[in-house]
Amino acid sequence: MSGTRAVVTGLGVVAPGGLGTEEYWKTLLAGQHALGPLSRFDTTGQPATLAGEVRDFDAGAHLPDRLLPQTDVSTRYALVAADWALADAGVGPESGLADYDMGVVTSTAQGGFDFTHREFRKLWAQGPEFVSVYESFAWFYAVNTGQISIRNGMRGPSAALVAEQAGGLDALGHARRSVRRGTPLVLSGGVDSAFDPWGWSAQFAGGRVSTARDPERAYLPFDRAARGHVPGEGGAMLVVEDLASARRRGVRQVYGEIAGYAATFDPPPGRGRPPGLTRAVGLALADAGLEPTDIGVVFADGAAVPALDRAEAAALREVFGVRGVPVTVPKTLTGRMYAGGGPADVAAALLTLREGTVPATVHTDRVPQEYGLDLVLGEPRPLRAGAALVLARGRHGFNAAVVLTTV
Repeated sequence: MSGTRAVVTGLGVVAPGGLGTEEYWKTLLAGQHALGPLSRFDTTGQPATLAGEVRDFDAGAHLPDRLLPQTDVSTRYALVAADWALADAGVGPESGLADYDMGVVTSTAQGGFDFTHREFRKLWAQGPEFVSVYESFAWFYAVNTGQISIRNGMRGPSAALVAEQAGGLDALGHARRSVRRGTPLVLSGGVDSAFDPWGWSAQFAGGRVSTARDPERAYLPFDRAARGHVPGEGGAMLVVEDLASARRRGVRQVYGEIAGYAATFDPPPGRGRPPGLTRAVGLALADAGLEPTDIGVVFADGAAVPALDRAEAAALREVFGVRGVPVTVPKTLTGRMYAGGGPADVAAALLTLREGTVPATVHTDRVPQEYGLDLVLGEPRPLRAGAALVLARGRHGFNAAVVLTTV
């Protein structure tokens, strides 16, 4: 098991400002944000009105007609991102992989919000006979795993995980574990979308959504003016493979290795124990066999809630020292995509390793000196070491860390 290397051979990204991996990467390097007034419904009177929406996405151009009536918008994003990742990795009937050699592990924090609430409206307004039969599964957290598995004939070990923003990294960690236990290939990642009226209200009720009206001042992680995040939608799917197996089938490229992974949980409030993020970082580094000085960049969680920002900054200072490592939060361009945010950051980190360039944190400009962070601001910066650390934290104490290296 320890001799098996789990590498990423395919990427598929559906995100605000970037349909497709290379378009997403161009958007990050250019610093072009996709935040703006939510257009899915009338937000008049709502306390929050800004979102990172996926625009110009035509599900019918990518998926067969039979799938459209049975899928939520988030599942459509997941299916298309999966198709793109598999194509990028050159996985198809000619690749020689049997159905039980391929698994699927996904994460979603919100499930099929838009689909299920549309059907609820039918139930209340018209009666149960008008509710779609697909409501039985379209809302469910495991639906993306199931639909991807069916569409691509992937019957190997599969799972669905839920840990809010941390869930996408947990899915990739589970995929790595499956590969190291003998499954040659696992398609993994996370996607979320909840931009219907109820889904929007549920997000705002959490108390962490910014009420700012200016898109350029709404989501400011690690800034003195931080006041919450802007919700986003979308995410990324990645093909995780056993390196030896991938080379035998003639893989076209290897983006990097998932060299380390760890998950921890914060103690309940009032217990007097420290948060678990520092321990997650240390465990992930130890799992990868690396020292803090080996890390060239940290893709931070960047909650933009002052107390959470202070805690994350303290964890990074404890591990890396004051201004000890470049830190970036490219999700300021897309909004927080919940379970999709971690995998999208992993895709960006792998492209950073490939290109040797760290995307900047856009809009943040006043980082408190006491944070001790070397936040990449203004312009992209050259990468100075061949490993990256990606962090994500979910509500109620979830922490996840992934270490990526070149191969």
